[in-house]
Amino acid sequence: MHADSFDVGKLPMAFLQTMLERYGGQDERIVVGPQVGEDAVVLDMGDRYLVAKTDPITFTTDEIGWYVVNVNANDVAAMGAMPRWLLLTLLLPEKGSDGARVEEIFSQVHEACQALGIVLCGGHTEITYGLDRPIAVGFMLGEMEKADLVRTAGAEVGDHLILTKGIAIEGTAVLALEMGDRLEEQVGTEMVARGRRYLAEPGISVVPDAQVLCRTGRPHAMHDPTEGGLATGLWEMAQGSGKGLVVDLAQVRQFPETVAFCQALDLDPLGVLASGALLVACAPDESVLMVEALAGESIEATIIGRVVEGPPAVLIETDEGLIPMPTFERDELLRVLA
Repeated sequence: MHADSFDVGKLPMAFLQTMLERYGGQDERIVVGPQVGEDAVVLDMGDRYLVAKTDPITFTTDEIGWYVVNVNANDVAAMGAMPRWLLLTLLLPEKGSDGARVEEIFSQVHEACQALGIVLCGGHTEITYGLDRPIAVGFMLGEMEKADLVRTAGAEVGDHLILTKGIAIEGTAVLALEMGDRLEEQVGTEMVARGRRYLAEPGISVVPDAQVLCRTGRPHAMHDPTEGGLATGLWEMAQGSGKGLVVDLAQVRQFPETVAFCQALDLDPLGVLASGALLVACAPDESVLMVEALAGESIEATIIGRVVEGPPAVLIETDEGLIPMPTFERDELLRVLA
């Protein structure tokens, strides 16, 4: 038995890995199974792979239907697959769950599915005792040709690291939506209003990013950094691949709203919820082509670092040499939201 209780947020990585190794099942058709850092499960269906992902939305209630579709679709796309089918579990509080509110959530889900070519094909909905806000849990399925599989664990020595868009896009939107009144006093109403629009622009979907990359070349690894921010996403790629990652933070794009919100709330943007960015490892002779192809689709991207020999580590380049990247036991948002 474990006497110590955990903080709000993800389970500690080492503890979760132990649980998965101890209790995770094995099957000859599981190509990518339960593993810290991998974005989804991959199953062998004979002539192709089926990719499955489940993720809840617990940070925010505004636009929860939009979130649950995009967050789950991102993880399927990061494996190189096309997200196709969604099952939705919607748990609603006793108070305030009238017909208008429920339809609003379903309308958000429908709009997000339409934008990505996904079909809502099933799930479960109920009014749940003890909740003070709705919780949406998505189960996304996608499919792909076997040769198209990309894993978080696939980074190779010498690869360049690409980051699309910039960091903490989802976190910036959540802060604006959930803490707008407090932030307006410090950074102004216009900046908070721009932050609220981050769901759509720059946007939290990385499905187009992944599709462009897979059309242009052969990514060795892709990862959708989410809870714990870019720093945790980098560490998960390093751990999964058994490699070291060296990052030039000057090349990591931070949006003005993100910087302002994090300064106002004393948060480190490297550890803030990061959906909207895609982390990619690819061969050096393909990295510039991939950045250019993304730019051709109006998706900004930069080369932020490189992959080196292990052991697993994430290091920052400085004038004085390499230093460790900060690590975050839980997402920085939780320090102000929990």
